[in-house]
Amino acid sequence: MSRKKKVKQETPVQKRSVGYVLGTDFDNLCCTEYTSLDRCPEIMTACRVIAELIGSMTIYLMSNTANGDIRIKNELSRKIDINPIDTMVRAEWMDAIVMNLLLYGKGNSVVVPHTWDGLIRSLEPIAASRVSFMPVGNSYREYRILIDGRPHDPENILHFTHNPDEYYLWKGKGLHITLRDLAKNLKQASETERGFMESKWKPSIIVKVDAMIDEFSTPEGRQKILDDYVKAASVGEPWLIPGEQFQVEQVRPLSLADLAIADTVEMDKRAVAAIIGVPPFMLGVGEYNQKQWNNFIQTKIGPMCQKIAQELTKKLIVTDKWYFKFNTLSLMDWDVTSISQVFGVLYDRGIATGNEVRNRIGLDPKPELDELHVLENYLPIDRLGDQKKLLQGDE
Repeated sequence: MSRKKKVKQETPVQKRSVGYVLGTDFDNLCCTEYTSLDRCPEIMTACRVIAELIGSMTIYLMSNTANGDIRIKNELSRKIDINPIDTMVRAEWMDAIVMNLLLYGKGNSVVVPHTWDGLIRSLEPIAASRVSFMPVGNSYREYRILIDGRPHDPENILHFTHNPDEYYLWKGKGLHITLRDLAKNLKQASETERGFMESKWKPSIIVKVDAMIDEFSTPEGRQKILDDYVKAASVGEPWLIPGEQFQVEQVRPLSLADLAIADTVEMDKRAVAAIIGVPPFMLGVGEYNQKQWNNFIQTKIGPMCQKIAQELTKKLIVTDKWYFKFNTLSLMDWDVTSISQVFGVLYDRGIATGNEVRNRIGLDPKPELDELHVLENYLPIDRLGDQKKLLQGDE
C-alpha cells in the first residue's frame, strides 16, 4: 500500500509597499471634502446674476384686444408686481424663486398661493429643503407635491421647473450633474492656491554650509551662523562669509504660473458660464461685450421669464384674454443716443407718441405730447390733408 506524499504548501510572502509624503503642507493642497454647488463662488455668482436680473424686471398684466395687446393695471397686477407677499418685496420674492429654480431646488421651485374669498392674499415661496415630489402610482403624468411631508395637488400650487427630467417630464432636474465636476475642480484650484501661498517651503536663497562646523549641528548654532554672516545691519549691505565654508545660491521658487492653475481656472469658469448661460465676463473672464450681454438677455433671461410667466398665467388667471409678461426690454443695453434715435424715427413717422419717447429716456410726460404726429410740420394723423404742399390756392 503506497503512501501519499504530503506536499508542504509554502506560505505566500506578504508584500508590503511603503509610501512617503515629504512635508505636512501636502494636505493643504488636497480637496477631499464634498463641495456643494452653492459653496462654489463662480456657480453662485452666475445664478445670483440671473436671479437679480429677473427680480428687477416689471411684470405686466396684459390683455388681448382686437387692435393688439394692452397693459392692464388693477389689483391683480399690483399683487404680482408690487406686493406678492407681506414679508418680502417683489424683487426678493422673485429672487428666491429663481435661486430655488437654478440652484437650491435642483430645477424645481414651489410657491403656495394663499387665498381668501377667492382673492389672492399672498404667494409664499417654499424653501427647497421642505419640498419633495412623489409620482402617483406608475403614472408618468400625475404626481403630488410634498411640503413638510404633506401632499398637495399641483393644480393648486405654482411649480416652476428648469431642465425637465428625462423620465418624469413634470419634474425639473437642474444642472447639478453637469456642474458637479466643475465645482470640484474650482474648489481644488482654490485649495491649491491657498495651500501654496501659505506654504513655508518657498525659500528664495539657499546657503550651503560645511557640515563639519560645530554650530551646524543645532538649531541655535544655525541661527547663530545666519546672524553672524548672512544678516546685514542695513538694507543693501554686502555679506562677508568665509569662502571655504559657505556657498550662497539664489533659487527661483515654484509659482502658480508654473502650475498653470490660472489657465485651468479660466477654462472651468468659461465652462460654468456656458452651462448656466451667462456671459464669461460676468465671472471675471474677458471684457464686457455689449452684443454678448444683449444676446444673454434675449436667449437666457427671456425664455426663463417666459416659463415663469406661463405658470403664473396658468394657475392665477381665470379669463382667457389675460396673461403675464416680463419687461425684458428694460434689461437690454441701450444707451440714450440709441434710444433717442430709434424712438425719434418712430415719433416722426407717427408710430409712437412724444410721451412714449420721453418715457424711454426717463423724462416726465407732457399733456401736449399724447397725440401721434408725422414728419411734415408734425401734424396730427387726422390732419394729414392740411399739409401746405397739398393745398392749391384757397382750396
